Amino acid sequence: MQWPSGISVSKDGQRLYVAGEIANALLIVDLRNGEETAVRLSSRTCPAVDQGFDDTNGRGCNFSYATALSHDERTAYVSNWGKKSVSVVDTQSAELIKTLRVGTHPSALALNPTNDELYVANTDSDSISVIDTTEKRVVRSFSVSPYPGAPVGTSPNALAVSPDGHQLYVANAGNNDVAVVELGEEGGGPDRVEGLIPTAWYPTGVAVSPDGDGLLVVNAKGLGAGPNPGGPVPIEDPESPPGQYIGSMIEGTLSTIPVPGEERLIDYTERVAENNSFDKGLEKAAAVLKNIKHVIYVINENRTYDQVLGDLPRGNGDPSLTLFGPDVAPNHHNLAEQFTTLDNLYAAGEVSNDGWEWSTAASANTFNQKSWPTNYGGRGFLYTGEGYSLAAAPGRVPENSYIWDALSRKGISFRNYGFWATDTPPVDVWNEPNLEAHTDKQFPGYNLAIRDQFRYREWLSEFRGFEERGNMPAVQFVKFPNDHTCGTDPACPTPQAMVADSDWATGKLVDKVSHSQFWKSTAIFQIEDDAQDGPDHVDAHRTIGHVISPYTQVGEVDSTFYSSVSMLRTMEMIMGLSPLTQFDAAANPMLNSFTTEPDFTPYEAVKPKQSLNEPNPKNGPMAKQSSKMDFSVEDQAPWQALNRAIWKSVYGGDSTMPAPEHNLPIEEEEEE
Repeated sequence: MQWPSGISVSKDGQRLYVAGEIANALLIVDLRNGEETAVRLSSRTCPAVDQGFDDTNGRGCNFSYATALSHDERTAYVSNWGKKSVSVVDTQSAELIKTLRVGTHPSALALNPTNDELYVANTDSDSISVIDTTEKRVVRSFSVSPYPGAPVGTSPNALAVSPDGHQLYVANAGNNDVAVVELGEEGGGPDRVEGLIPTAWYPTGVAVSPDGDGLLVVNAKGLGAGPNPGGPVPIEDPESPPGQYIGSMIEGTLSTIPVPGEERLIDYTERVAENNSFDKGLEKAAAVLKNIKHVIYVINENRTYDQVLGDLPRGNGDPSLTLFGPDVAPNHHNLAEQFTTLDNLYAAGEVSNDGWEWSTAASANTFNQKSWPTNYGGRGFLYTGEGYSLAAAPGRVPENSYIWDALSRKGISFRNYGFWATDTPPVDVWNEPNLEAHTDKQFPGYNLAIRDQFRYREWLSEFRGFEERGNMPAVQFVKFPNDHTCGTDPACPTPQAMVADSDWATGKLVDKVSHSQFWKSTAIFQIEDDAQDGPDHVDAHRTIGHVISPYTQVGEVDSTFYSSVSMLRTMEMIMGLSPLTQFDAAANPMLNSFTTEPDFTPYEAVKPKQSLNEPNPKNGPMAKQSSKMDFSVEDQAPWQALNRAIWKSVYGGDSTMPAPEHNLPIEEEEEE
């Protein structure tokens, strides 16, 4: 079976019931003789094509997750993580007998030990469904959202019931807490959240001690990355300990927590509210934003702050870690100095798979968070971000989870250049109809064989039309991905050339807008989708970003703590949009970067001194290894080797790449 997931064992220990995550099946295994019986849970097939993508956008995949048996073991229940359903299987006949509709992306299941109720964690509805296992139907549901009217983000994903059947404990990965629920009378309710217990980062498991007095909580991300100044550095040996990579250095923890009494639970609940800024209240659009009517959102690929801007004469940088200085990335340097230097800005995601979700939906749901390590770890699971699987779309309605969906609902005009787009024109968009209807089909998505200069020229052709007509979409999404680089692959330009290509395209876009009639009402936001794990002396999440507008502070350093979600929240405020999730609702908007005193001085783009055409030498550092890497999709190349190749391409084959830090306290072509 492909990707076995949740397992239940019969009381006599003779049968296993295993959910097949991409098999759309429940596997019943007779442990006495090894006989296996597969029960199909769907007539559709979950594809796994060459790249490991799901080209049906998740519609063919149940992503069956957890299993549970009724007390008499005549019925098995399977949660379908990618859907809104629980499958009901007759264990005697090995047949699917019913499919129950529940909330969005159901995950964990827990059976009450004293009655016939089964509880279902609806991870992207922030709710719990209750199934009567005698009648095999959903009898009620209740919310575990932290406050009335809260957008999504709680992410209930693990459940446990007290031995007396009176309390349900719900691990909420998004809020870093365990909810204590007083269950109502069987079949009637009401169920009530009594309080919240704070946990470490991203709790994904909870269990109750046999006496009911203690809890065990698994925190998938533990206490975060933390500093690693003396940690091992994978320089020469690609198989060296992976302690420097953000995707593998975060270690889980196990907490033992006594079940709190009433007063302690009140204190705990207040602490959770403070930790999550539940009581922050929504910021209203400030006076500094009132004159901005147009937003251009530019996303690049994978660079840390120190890699590019560590050599700035101001701000918190480390020049010894700068790979791409003013000769390679003059526009990033000049934009940071002419406008505002953002030296405390962090990518919310660790990698592209979750980074793009954070950058466009203000969340990466549990399906995304739990599945990307198996893809990045080379274990063959699907790449689920950027529209490749609907299961990774966060929200109660996955089809309407992203900022462009919010714009569409409000009738706000927008245009897409490369987000969620296929690699070669004419492009398709991965089953995002609201986005596809507003997409320039001649603008390629992620394809490192196509220069960002081509992308800029395609964007420019439409922008000239906006100028001629005197109107421009309120929001534009622009992707310039080539600063990802191909390492030292001889088939590609050097990393310096590819970063220069992306820098030059970004600079020319800002130049063109700032010399246009739209400049007086425009703000351009630029950020990387993630920072992967290159050298940075503060934290591997810290990244380059800009807020560019006549209303941006001139020549200032803004060290306010910001993230990808802060940038998204600021754009929402400009456009009059409500927060998409609890995360942008609580994020710091980037108001400190703005001023009420505009400076309409246009920006003059600078062509990099670095040649955009410089080829990688055939026998360059790690050329053979780079030539075997997969650059067809973001982040499919092995991180350790790629970053090592980039470093050696700049500093020479005998150089040593320094260890990255994880210190965040708490996450050649001419102008036409």
